[in-house]
Amino acid sequence: MVTKRALIVDDSKSARAFLSRILTKYEIEVDTAESAEQAIEYLGAQRPDVIFMDHLMPGMDGFQAVQMIKNNPRTATIPIMMYTSQEGELYVGQARALGAIGVLPKQIQPADVSKVLYQLRLIPDRRTDEQRAFEAVLPSDRAAPAPPAAPVAAAPVALAGAAPAPEPLAATGPQAAAMEWRDQVEAIVREHSAASRRSIVAHIDEQAARQIQDLRSTVQEALPEALQAALPRTAAAPRPWGWVVAVLALFAAAGLGALWWRELAAGRALGTQLSAARAQAASLGTRVAALEAAEAARAEEMASGVLAARALADAGLLARARVPYGEVPLANDRIAVVREALDKLAAEGFRGEVEVTTFPGRFCLVGNATEGYSLAPDDTPVARCDLIGNPAFDGTRPAQRESLAFANLVAERRRETGGAIEVRVVTGSAGDTASAYPAVTDSLTAADWNRAGGANNRVELRARPAS
Repeated sequence: MVTKRALIVDDSKSARAFLSRILTKYEIEVDTAESAEQAIEYLGAQRPDVIFMDHLMPGMDGFQAVQMIKNNPRTATIPIMMYTSQEGELYVGQARALGAIGVLPKQIQPADVSKVLYQLRLIPDRRTDEQRAFEAVLPSDRAAPAPPAAPVAAAPVALAGAAPAPEPLAATGPQAAAMEWRDQVEAIVREHSAASRRSIVAHIDEQAARQIQDLRSTVQEALPEALQAALPRTAAAPRPWGWVVAVLALFAAAGLGALWWRELAAGRALGTQLSAARAQAASLGTRVAALEAAEAARAEEMASGVLAARALADAGLLARARVPYGEVPLANDRIAVVREALDKLAAEGFRGEVEVTTFPGRFCLVGNATEGYSLAPDDTPVARCDLIGNPAFDGTRPAQRESLAFANLVAERRRETGGAIEVRVVTGSAGDTASAYPAVTDSLTAADWNRAGGANNRVELRARPAS
């Protein structure tokens, strides 16, 4: 079997180790280079099956290296995948125009790597059976209750001057419908059970009366003949009617037993139906409770949004956005926050500077510097954390905290406003917190600590008018 080989070009040791560990699991040999210059020198003697190229590196950057590799006929056919924190459709288009086959983010998942390797025919196809979901079906004469509506996700930040949120609607209709449905089911089951018992008892009484009447008729018809053929009165003849009565009684007992067994089976079936009806009623009650909880959470989020907008206005902030651990601060949904703030200022005729400050939060992490760090499980005691800090922020240069989409947005707004609005990006201090960290105790968990760390890992916008 021919061994496949990959080359990872990245100035970050932890990023090289992380991707190498994933590729090794697929039996791919990995070579690494700390810079584009080392990669070019390596390609002079070796020819890997795929190259994972970082973008921002000391000296020659990733795009320059891709262009040089593609211009060399000896290495032009080697597939190159950009392995970087840069993102956006513009960046992907630039990478493909230079010859790269695509872009992988630094927060890569093993499934994404396996997909790329399969597309490059470096590993065989691995398929898994699709999961099938089953939905419970309610009785046909009852319409299934509508599933509780998912609460609208709160915006990542609240802007000053936001309009008050409307009050949530009371969710009393589904609960009343559930109680009415459960009462009707139980009433139907009770009526059906009582009617079945009455029918069984009436059938038993009718059979017994018929058998007794037949026995009396038989005895009355046979008795005169027996008396005529009887012996003298002093010697009474034996009578076989005792056996007849015993046989009839045996048949009657067998019939009663069969009817009783059928009644018992019917009772068990009714009990099973009643249990199923109660379970469905309980499920409906659970859904109603979930709907009420969702409405309450939505109301709380709306109220907190109004309070957050007032707090931002009091603090002199234009906007604030939280940054999940490990993400580029000025990327993803934070770009939408900056765009909305700049559009609002431009509409108001603002002239001056918009200061964008990135603050690092401190998190409870597990791992090491070689293999990288990740958020500790929620139930981990803070005393058991391997690190309290933010290496994902501290290990990046200021330029790496800005995505290509953010740079394009700033340049576009500067051009549209004729330079009236300038954007300046600065780095805030970890000591400048938006939420106080809890006191460290034996019972303090990573969930409580990282909740404060997530609030402090943020981006803030301030407008500073020109003097």
